[in-house]
Amino acid sequence: MTKISVETDIKKMVMNLADLGKELVAADRCSVWLHEANEKTLWTVGGHGVKTISIPDDSGFVGHCVKTGEALIIEDAYSDHRFNRTVDLETGYHTTSILCIPFHNAEGEIIGAFQAINKQTETQIFSNEDLEVLKIASNFTGKSLEAFILRNELVETQKEIIVRMGEIGESRSQETGFHVKRVAKYSYLLACLSGISETEALKFKYASPMHDIGKVAIPDSILLKPGKLTEQEFEMMKQHTTIGHNVFKKSKRELLKIAAIIANEHHERWDGKGYPAGKQADDIHIYGRITAVADVFDALGSDRVYKKAWPLEKIIAYMKEERYKQFDGRLVDIFLENLDQFIAIRDEFVDGSEELL
Repeated sequence: MTKISVETDIKKMVMNLADLGKELVAADRCSVWLHEANEKTLWTVGGHGVKTISIPDDSGFVGHCVKTGEALIIEDAYSDHRFNRTVDLETGYHTTSILCIPFHNAEGEIIGAFQAINKQTETQIFSNEDLEVLKIASNFTGKSLEAFILRNELVETQKEIIVRMGEIGESRSQETGFHVKRVAKYSYLLACLSGISETEALKFKYASPMHDIGKVAIPDSILLKPGKLTEQEFEMMKQHTTIGHNVFKKSKRELLKIAAIIANEHHERWDGKGYPAGKQADDIHIYGRITAVADVFDALGSDRVYKKAWPLEKIIAYMKEERYKQFDGRLVDIFLENLDQFIAIRDEFVDGSEELL
C-alpha cells in the first residue's frame, strides 16, 4: 500500500487502487469512482477495461452506493434495473456479478465508490467475506484519495502564487504582460530539448516566473529610467538577483529552492563576466543557463522603456555572436535548431492574454 500512498499521478493512483481491489477479492475487473457533488457526476480516470468515464451520480450500482451509502453484492447485473449497461455496450464486455462499496473522507462524507466485477472463482459470486475485505480497501482508498486531492490543491496553489508573485516583479518594471509566462514556457521547452527529464523540466517551468522577483526592491527611478543607467544605478539594479535569491534560499520547498537558483544565476555569463558571483561555464547551474537564453530572447523581442523590440533576424544574429560568451553555446544551438517551436510560443502567448501557466 506504500506505493499507493506516495503516488503523485491520479491516473496511476486509481490504477494501483483498482489493482489492489482486483487482487483482494479475485475479481476480473475493478474500478474506482470519484463523486463530484457540485457537478452531480461520478467519474473514473481509469480502471480495468475502462478509460476516463463520467456518468450521472444517480446512475447504476455506483450511483446507488454513493447516494445511499449502502454496499451491494449483485449476482446477476442484467436482472437488476439499476445496472448501467453503457460500458458493456461500448466495450463488448459482459458483466455478471458485482461488488460495490462506497468510501469516505475523514469527515465521513462519501467521496466515491469501489466496484469489483465478475468474481473469478467457481461460484462466480462475491461473498460477504469479499465485502469485508473490500471495506478495508475502501477505507484506505478514501484516505489516500483525500490526501492526494489535498496535496494536489496545495501544489496548484503554490504554482499560482509563484506566477502571481512573478507578475508583481514584472509589473514593477512595466515589462510586457506575458514576459514571465513566455520565459517559463521557453525554459521548459529548452530544458526538455536539452535532455532534462520531464519531471525536472516541469518543476523548472513552475519556478521560472520568479526569476526577476528581486526587482520589487529596486527603486522606480532605476527600473523605469528610459535612458542608460549610470554605473551606480546599474550596481543597484544588479542587486535584484541577490534579493530574489535571499527571498527563497531558506525555503524547504523544492519549487522555491529552484526559484532561488534561477533568481540568483540567470544573469551569470558563460565567460564569467556576469553577476552577481561572476560564475562561468558549467559552474553556472543549468537552470540559470537556460533562463539566460529564454529571458534574453524574450526581452530583446519586446518593447522596454529604454528600447524598442528588435527584429527576429537581429536577435538571432546576437545570440549566435554570444555563443560561449554570454550564453552556453550548446543551449543556443538547440534553441536555434528548434526556433520555430519558440516562435510558436511567442505568437501564442501575446500580451493581453489572461491565461496562466
